[in-house]
Amino acid sequence: MTARRQNLWAALVGLIAAAATLALAEVAALLIAPAASPLLAVGSLVIDLVPAWLKNLVIALFGTDDKVVLLVTLGVLVAALAAGVGILEYRRPPFGIVGLVLVGGIATFAVVTRADASAMWAVPTVLGMVLGVVVLRVGVDWLHRWAAAASEGVPEFADSSVSRRGFLVMAGVTAAASVVAGVAARAMNAGTTAVNAVREALRLPAPAVAAPPIPAGAALDIEGIAPLVSSNTDFYRIDTALQVPVINADDWTLRITGMVENEIEVTFAELLALPLVETYVTLMCVSNEVGGYLTGNAKWLGYPIRELLARAKPTRGADVVLSTSQDGFTATTPLEVLQDTGRNSLLAVGMNGEALPLEHGYPVRMVVPGLYGYVSATKWVVELKVSTFAKESAYWTDRGWAAKGPVKTSSRIDVPSFGDEIEPGTTVAIAGVAWAQHVGIERVEVRIDTDPWQEATLAEAISADTWRQWFIEWTATSGDHTIEVRATDATGFTQTEKRVDVIPDGAEGWHTIQVRVP
Repeated sequence: MTARRQNLWAALVGLIAAAATLALAEVAALLIAPAASPLLAVGSLVIDLVPAWLKNLVIALFGTDDKVVLLVTLGVLVAALAAGVGILEYRRPPFGIVGLVLVGGIATFAVVTRADASAMWAVPTVLGMVLGVVVLRVGVDWLHRWAAAASEGVPEFADSSVSRRGFLVMAGVTAAASVVAGVAARAMNAGTTAVNAVREALRLPAPAVAAPPIPAGAALDIEGIAPLVSSNTDFYRIDTALQVPVINADDWTLRITGMVENEIEVTFAELLALPLVETYVTLMCVSNEVGGYLTGNAKWLGYPIRELLARAKPTRGADVVLSTSQDGFTATTPLEVLQDTGRNSLLAVGMNGEALPLEHGYPVRMVVPGLYGYVSATKWVVELKVSTFAKESAYWTDRGWAAKGPVKTSSRIDVPSFGDEIEPGTTVAIAGVAWAQHVGIERVEVRIDTDPWQEATLAEAISADTWRQWFIEWTATSGDHTIEVRATDATGFTQTEKRVDVIPDGAEGWHTIQVRVP
């Protein structure tokens, strides 16, 4: 047997050991705590540790598929490490086992440092690591026997201890482990399905204050333009939860703590019994590039946060509310914004006429008009701590983002798309959306090449807290053309051409596309 072939078999042993490690760890995690999954914990640790510029790059490149990219990358990395561990154990024992234990130690650290983790959460990873060491050691021993037998000219299968047969056994073990892992994953998904079934069966109470009807003429009938109201399935999702928290609404409570005269605890049933408010609000991620699609508009149902804060009675000197998610994410929101009687900052329970989808924060999330999500839109929220900016920091502000994140006036061209080819003489609609949250859009202008700016036709506005559709008609002339858009809000501020990066408090600049007319 050649050295190269031996290395390939050794790498396979490493992969088998890694599969056994993960399979047992996943099964044990389901018995102890689903969030104790080592792969998901390591993924969450990576999300926490990578610098802001890298997170922003991944979101810019892959958008809402960022978590898929992370999991695939982790899978490739685990496979590479596993293959290396197998080769190292075969060539330089026991360094392969040492490597596996080191990787297991990192995974254990990732698990026990998750939000709400206990020492018991380490057990699944440790059990998986022990099994992985056994599989690695046994597999390498079989490989050594096979190599020795081959070098001595012993025919394959002449002796049951010859490793090829052993590898068949190992393959069977791997298959069995995969089945177990699959059943465990199905059991975990069944838990999600059960909670989702309860969510789907939930009939939300009618709002005490219903959202005003959408004005006639608010939605433009132009192919390719973003719908006035984003569907729940198409609404963007950016958060730090690699595994969506699965929360039984009957067990959910919200605590208001900190600098208050009266600490409050509210159950889900108590929240639903309060007079709920319905409103349309456009939300956006601070990572949204100029012209990006990390924004959406929905009809939300919830209870005004200011009313609960009034019951809690913040004390003198408080200026911030630190919100905490079930998964440990935190955000700092200015107290005055949440107390503002002129805006509907909600503890939302409904989205577009149904209970919140799991991935959008079920059972309860925050919706705050006028602020980027990283300082306001906490999903799966379980605590509001009244405090001061001087004392508190949050997930993204710890990573270099601004403490306050008011949404910036922006506009976007939805149609035509960048690089489209248009037939000469065709009259086409140049259309898109613009927003100036909690201020309102006053005017949108479009410029083609170096022509003067043309004022676009604005659709009717739902409110100052939602985006507004716009369009102009253009008869295409031959050539390559540059199309730009800018918006002016109700304060008179007009977007400037200068491009500003999303870090630390949101992108700025005119959205620009190029089209070709042959």
